[in-house]
Amino acid sequence: MKHIIVGSFIFLSLMSVVAWQWQPRYTTDKIVLTWVCDDAPIRRDIVQMFNEQNDIYEVVLDPQNMGMEKVIVQSIAGVGPDLFDSYAPIQLMAYVRSDIAYDLTDDFEAMGIHPDQIWECTRPTYIFEDRIYGHPGNANAFGIWYNKNIFDEKGVPYPEPGWTWDEFIDTAKRLTEYDEQGRPRRYGFIGPWDPSLYETILRQYGAHYYTPDGTRCILDSPEAIAAMEFAQSLIYEHRIMPTPAEESAMAAAGGWAPGVLSLFGAERGAMATGGRWWLLLLRDASYNHVNYSAVPMPVGPSAATVGGGRATLVNKKTPHLEGCLQFIEFLHGEEFNQTVNRYADALPPVKKYAYAEEFVFNPDYPNEDFHKMWRLAAEAAEAVDSTPFVNGAVVNQIITLQTDLMRFGRKNAADAMRDAARQINAAIVEQITIDPTLYKRYMELVEQGARPAWDRPEDAP
Repeated sequence: MKHIIVGSFIFLSLMSVVAWQWQPRYTTDKIVLTWVCDDAPIRRDIVQMFNEQNDIYEVVLDPQNMGMEKVIVQSIAGVGPDLFDSYAPIQLMAYVRSDIAYDLTDDFEAMGIHPDQIWECTRPTYIFEDRIYGHPGNANAFGIWYNKNIFDEKGVPYPEPGWTWDEFIDTAKRLTEYDEQGRPRRYGFIGPWDPSLYETILRQYGAHYYTPDGTRCILDSPEAIAAMEFAQSLIYEHRIMPTPAEESAMAAAGGWAPGVLSLFGAERGAMATGGRWWLLLLRDASYNHVNYSAVPMPVGPSAATVGGGRATLVNKKTPHLEGCLQFIEFLHGEEFNQTVNRYADALPPVKKYAYAEEFVFNPDYPNEDFHKMWRLAAEAAEAVDSTPFVNGAVVNQIITLQTDLMRFGRKNAADAMRDAARQINAAIVEQITIDPTLYKRYMELVEQGARPAWDRPEDAP
């Protein structure tokens, strides 16, 4: 079975290279830079903006080849894009280890760009092991969206920055409604149950995925267990958040496509966790009936939250390095960052532009009086945890499985976190066993006092 899966992956990867070579070529008098990124409307404006300013290079958006595996295989084969985006630390790590990401560290210095000018929470998307491989296209921090109409209907005061989780729970309970049969008609909070929620709670409880050196997963710590017990209590103890079955039933009854943002638009929930980028959809006419606003995440034992972003990397094998560097410098400039402000595609990556008037007020949407809130969220946002000693995709699979079991009520938080830590530590051992370079670095850290992923000396690889 293993050989069949590997063979299928190789075959599909080769077919992606063939498909790329067969696709119609863009014709222009300029030198084309292919950029693999999503096809959000803001990307088209950005491409047009860069192209109008540049006499030599022309960026062409290629959303059809998105997918980490496609980018890696095509780039190794020498037919990859000139520029491609990284959406998470695990993607950046894969691109660097595949030796397809160009090291921009010296170029940043030459351009006068310093990571301190960029939101800290974005660093794992473009910095790996103290080397720079891209420039963020935005920054994202999480907050709570709320429907002012529902608050007004129930006579509940709007939340204020600095509110606590106890106040959040009390507010959500007052906003939750049931029909005559006791079935949920509307919830005070509809999630989503994903890292935007539980990673924030973990961080507020002082919990982390790994030890500071990244040598051991510590999701089985008392702090992590307490954090996830609290997260699970929102569903099964406080009853302010739907179970998976209830969420599906509400989606079907509301006539909207599944998804938390759709449920929020259908007014099936009064509050939801999300980012400023939600405005890319909330500004659509289909959401005109929703009188929405936003507030920072509730405060727990600390006010910490987590964030991230999307970064554009340069293909190490591009024949058009100079043009790619011009595009990277463009991403750091005022015109690009103010475009992010105008579209509300999360926050502008360069911090100073989030303190400009254009961030706070958009004349096309004069009723949006909450943009300062997203700046507060970004100021408190920390980078997500990552380590070079384990495959991030494997970690995501483990975390998703264990947290889903919690969400479905099939496992308590303590068992889920202990199992997650045990499985991730096993994955760390497996990773360093097959990678001699990682093994050497790992064992040097252990010799210096770092906690290993195993408990008994005889279990060391």
